[in-house]
Amino acid sequence: MIRTRIALRLASCAALLMVALQAQADPASKWRIEFDHYARDAGELVLRIQPEKGGAPIDVTTKIAEAKSENQAADILRDSLRAALGKAYKIEVDDGEDVIIKRTGKTPKFEVVLVSNSINGLSVVIKKS
Repeated sequence: MIRTRIALRLASCAALLMVALQAQADPASKWRIEFDHYARDAGELVLRIQPEKGGAPIDVTTKIAEAKSENQAADILRDSLRAALGKAYKIEVDDGEDVIIKRTGKTPKFEVVLVSNSINGLSVVIKKS
């Protein structure tokens, strides 16, 4: 009985958190993903590209091997994003360790959300650009 109540409360909190995150939506035309340091362990980075106006979200999973530098991680992410997103977005590396995502043509504004990062040591910061 107590476990059921706790589970219901946790589910309610999770649902409220999801609603709050969606309410803070602030799409832009251009995003910057900044890497810092290096990957102490191999892992995965999962980014969600969420077009505005109800477009279907695209989750992009990128595997980064152990000991990859911030510059190498940026190159790997760029290639992963290009493969997943196609020509609707322009993906480029800036300053070696930053990845820029820009919409092209009539592609709607979008958000970039860090869903998960299991890469120990590699810092990831997402900003509007």
